[in-house]
Amino acid sequence: MPKNSKVTQREQSHDQVTESVADLLAHEEPLDYKSSSLNVGGAAGKKVPQIEVPENDGRPAWNSKLQYILAQVGFSVGLGNVWRFPYLCQKNGGGAYLVPYSILLLIIGIPLFFLELAVGQKIRRGSIGVWNYVCPRLGGIGMSSLMVCGFVGLYYNVIIGWSIFYFFQSFQYPLPWSDCPIRKNGTLAIVEPECDKSSATTYFWYRQTLNTTSTIAESGGLNIKMTLSLLVAWIIVCLAVIKGIASSGKVMYFSSLFPYVVLFCFLVRGLMLKGSVDGIAHMFTPKLEKMLEPQVWREAATQVFFALGLGFGGVIAFSSYNKIDNNCHFDAVLVSFINFFTSILATLVVFAVLGFKANIMNEKCVTENAEKILGYLNSNMLSHDLIPPHVNLSHLTTSDYAEVYGVIKTVKEGSFAQLGLEPCVLEDELNKAVQGTGLAFIAFTEAMTHFPASPFWSVMFFFMLINLGLGSMIGTMTGITTPVLDAYKVQKELLTVCCCIVAFLCGLLFVQRSGNYFVTMFDDYSAGLPLTVVVILENLSVSWIYGTKRFMQDLEDMLGFRPYMIYFYLWKYVSPFCLIILISATVIEMAISPPGYNAWVQELAQERFQSYPPWALAMCFTLIVVAMLPLPVVFIARHFNLMSDGSNKLSVTYRKTMMKDMSNLEEQDETRFILGAKPGEAPPSVAARRAYLAPGGNKPLDPNSLSPNSCYGTSYQNAAIMSPPKSEKYKYN
Repeated sequence: MPKNSKVTQREQSHDQVTESVADLLAHEEPLDYKSSSLNVGGAAGKKVPQIEVPENDGRPAWNSKLQYILAQVGFSVGLGNVWRFPYLCQKNGGGAYLVPYSILLLIIGIPLFFLELAVGQKIRRGSIGVWNYVCPRLGGIGMSSLMVCGFVGLYYNVIIGWSIFYFFQSFQYPLPWSDCPIRKNGTLAIVEPECDKSSATTYFWYRQTLNTTSTIAESGGLNIKMTLSLLVAWIIVCLAVIKGIASSGKVMYFSSLFPYVVLFCFLVRGLMLKGSVDGIAHMFTPKLEKMLEPQVWREAATQVFFALGLGFGGVIAFSSYNKIDNNCHFDAVLVSFINFFTSILATLVVFAVLGFKANIMNEKCVTENAEKILGYLNSNMLSHDLIPPHVNLSHLTTSDYAEVYGVIKTVKEGSFAQLGLEPCVLEDELNKAVQGTGLAFIAFTEAMTHFPASPFWSVMFFFMLINLGLGSMIGTMTGITTPVLDAYKVQKELLTVCCCIVAFLCGLLFVQRSGNYFVTMFDDYSAGLPLTVVVILENLSVSWIYGTKRFMQDLEDMLGFRPYMIYFYLWKYVSPFCLIILISATVIEMAISPPGYNAWVQELAQERFQSYPPWALAMCFTLIVVAMLPLPVVFIARHFNLMSDGSNKLSVTYRKTMMKDMSNLEEQDETRFILGAKPGEAPPSVAARRAYLAPGGNKPLDPNSLSPNSCYGTSYQNAAIMSPPKSEKYKYN
């Protein structure tokens, strides 16, 4: 209690008091403590001067709830929904994979997404400011998020650049990847050998687009086409975010909604293609035995984790521009299920198209092998008696070929391998798992060459990829710029332009001829483990350091209702346990899997796995270390008071709220003394203020928790209360 308090003065006085204060108060009217002499530092009958701070402290705000939801959807729904989720579904048991994914979405995804939305909305800062408030010693969480955002943004925009290149290449008929190029050698015209050994779409991707080298050690110089595409990509991103949410919010109306239009169009068109039903049936045929494999659950958890954009800082940054009473619980559930629905929709589209492609490739296989059989019959290597009478080799169906293949294999058991016949089974084509760039730029583009009006569908597809990537890049850039703008008074436009210029220059690493291998490296090492560590520390700092019950009370004050108690147990026990298991599994996976990449070998016209050279291996682990380095550095620096806890970076509005609460606490303690109770006890007639109780709701907070290095948000209160002189003591009351 302050030394100049009236209660303290009375306590120290030697005058005898003949009547108890409680007796006197029993005959008096109820007092307004703020305007009475009982108020700390106040005079009788004199109102303490207060400085009214408007609720809007100049922080930008969303124009509408729809704009905000579209921004969160645009950030969370990205390229991974189109080319990662379908691959994991196919690889891990088809429809059975949806079971572990759904369970983990409910127990990890939605709770942690809700947590990030809530802390951003409550504290109204970016990732650095939020975790500086929750626990200053763990303020490195926000800095690590910013580092990861930087690494991911560097290579993610390269993928948008690739999509831009394919988008402009699609405005021609036939599509440039429809056929292999012809090489003229004098009077002879031959098919390009590298293309002939692979396929037209594979050749266009590796040779005409990337012009890739055979190893990561061979730089090959800059690829001019990709450099220009990357420049265009960064110009688009810069224009989208240069005004903050004022510009990015408007872009989101289109970039978030347009992909759904394209996906629905592709689904309708895909279902009309021959073989599409085969692909969808193969996709959702459950292989229940897969659910018992730990690897399936690990990959499902990882996909849930990255699909929602947890730990990047973009979710917190977007939420910080909300009104304080926004129902962020509804937002968390809505965005999570939109994300899940998008993944299912994209999976239907991908496998409808891949089912069509598999039928075409299977028919091509049957035709080629039928020609081989005819050749063997004409050369008398095979007897005509082996061919069933009802089979017409000139128009051989898939079922007829399977019958002929079975007969020949049985009769020619000893010399069958020499014939070089392939089984041509549709299931084998459907089981060829592809993901990432292999799906988008090779498998899907090959399927579209067989579409009627293929250029139109190609333009739509790559324009969709550009918009999906743009939505994610806007969130990533917001996760970078918002914490910086919160901490430093810099011009928003200047910061954005500088970030984009620096990112483009750093991104030149990815547009050299070996750049594709560096994209793979950054994708594997820059985000996975560091981001998992960031999220578990976010979870622990709120649930175990700040206090889950205390956080639940904050949510009740903010939302107007108390969230379901299930969140208490999920935040405190279930999510940390699952994340620890995920981190352990990730570390084990990295330890047992040899670090390497798939290199395109031009002479063989195929991919070969190659281990990273020592310098590249060092680069991989440097990415991990640099991303996580702020965590221990900030902890040590603040533990030994070598770094400010950042209290001066809080918004005026938030400091005003905290000061009011502390003033109320002083009034409460003073009232307790007057009524004859001990300062630490609440009298029966006075309701205990839960905001200053420990998580259990029945134990006052330890005064030591107000120390500058405390891992409770009250460290800022201490900085704000103790440092000003007496004349400014009630500046924010």
